[in-house]
Amino acid sequence: MTDYIPIHETFQQTIQGEGYWMGSPVDFIRLAGCPVRCPWCDTGYGEGGGNLPREMRSIEVLLGELRSRRVVISGGEPLIHPQLPKLIDAIEATGRSVSVETSGAFWQPLSPQAWITLSPKTHVSPRYPVVPEMWERANEIKLVVETGLELEFYARYLPQENGIPVFLQPEWTSRDRALPIVLAQLRQFPTYRLSVQLHKYLEVP
Repeated sequence: MTDYIPIHETFQQTIQGEGYWMGSPVDFIRLAGCPVRCPWCDTGYGEGGGNLPREMRSIEVLLGELRSRRVVISGGEPLIHPQLPKLIDAIEATGRSVSVETSGAFWQPLSPQAWITLSPKTHVSPRYPVVPEMWERANEIKLVVETGLELEFYARYLPQENGIPVFLQPEWTSRDRALPIVLAQLRQFPTYRLSVQLHKYLEVP
């Protein structure tokens, strides 16, 4: 069943609410499963997650659902699935662009055209450090900020001036406290940028 992949959910013709492509029209493919268990996971994998929806679906069926020119593959953790490279290649063969959102704790060679959003979670799940290759492969870094200590934790990996884009994103459930922290950090690091989970403010999927 190499042409099948476990799906949590898909939805079409929405917008990307985070990071570099924020505001862009996209389709989403959320793959099922993630061992990292972030406590504030907005997809339901933080506390157990074993009973979340999971359906094996073919790549052909997934291609037939696509409506937007950019497709975001998220999870869960997409890179735990050996079928991921084949899925990306199949989407790109339709002339679409692909973004992959990952914690960076797992590695597979992926299409060089795929946009990789690295959102490291080692600070909340030490068992799942970012693999060294992912720091090199990432097209952007999206750091979820809850306490303000996250920048210090990853300081040696983050570009201080020019480099790949770095986005600081207030953790949603503590955003009233986290947003002022992020704004202060942006004054300290003016080349970094704010990510606000626009889709949640607009109440779109």
